[in-house]
Amino acid sequence: MARFRNKRKVFVKPIAKKKNQQASVDHVTGDKVPKSFVFSRGKLPGSLKQLQVDLRKLMLPFTALNLKEKKRNNLKDFLNVAGPMGVTHFLLLSKTDAAPYLRVARTPQGPTLTFKIHEYSLATDVAQSQKHPRCPRDLFNNSPLVVLSGFGTGDQHLKLTTIMFQNIFPAIDIKTVKLSSCQRIVLLNYNKETKLIDFRHYSIRLQPVGVSRRLRKFVQNHQIPNLRDLQDISDYVTKAGYGSESEADDEAATVTLANDIGRANRASTKSAVKLQEIGPRMTIQLIKIEEGLCSGGIIFNEYGSDFEKKKDSNEIVKDQKDLDEQED
Repeated sequence: MARFRNKRKVFVKPIAKKKNQQASVDHVTGDKVPKSFVFSRGKLPGSLKQLQVDLRKLMLPFTALNLKEKKRNNLKDFLNVAGPMGVTHFLLLSKTDAAPYLRVARTPQGPTLTFKIHEYSLATDVAQSQKHPRCPRDLFNNSPLVVLSGFGTGDQHLKLTTIMFQNIFPAIDIKTVKLSSCQRIVLLNYNKETKLIDFRHYSIRLQPVGVSRRLRKFVQNHQIPNLRDLQDISDYVTKAGYGSESEADDEAATVTLANDIGRANRASTKSAVKLQEIGPRMTIQLIKIEEGLCSGGIIFNEYGSDFEKKKDSNEIVKDQKDLDEQED
């Protein structure tokens, strides 16, 4: 007689969404959350490769930090992958004989902004120049805030630049944003005389106003202070050099907090806003805007009619040919 096996039903427990899992829709604009690919076209020297790594960290958390590139990959390969992954922007680094370039493009149909990199400093260079560099573990858990200065001249190409950089990071709602998530800021300052853009990346930290450094560290740290050589706890608080500290308590740089942030900054109290540069740092110049993705009609050209007059001998044209060849 045949035996009947007792088949047990397999139950697959649904995977719970992690609290820190990033949403795919921006709750402020209702559009897709901006995501980016940062990669290179052509061969880069070592310093520019490190700049590419720094830019990927800057674009966190909505970027591919460990994006793998191969020499045979072309722009279409990245574009084919970008669609299913919801990538909205490309940041492309390249190098010609004259200078390095950074292109910022909206996928899949453009526009593309091409910037010439005049100067740059890596994040490690910025940290080495500081006495006390600061880079907490959770610094890159949230996108940076974006501040644009000097772009309100009314010129069409500057309006496009403003829109591009505003949309490359998720929008924030001032009424609902958590202050604890605002830990970084990207500042772009346009100089209309030199036509150069200063690109800076800072970390944001708060310090309670009117509190000595010793008390602040005592509250923030979980270590018991060394009171061995002191007679009383008051000696620790009022010790010379630490009792009255005038460390940037400027009224213009202070804010009144709506809720608690960390252990030292409490709601309804004043805290001083501190910005500390974490890099990378760049000085860039907008030289061209194209309608499409690294192709199409030219909306803006910094060199104007001179670009056409010197077609045969101008180094600018040679650089442009090198950039175009990197996309083939």
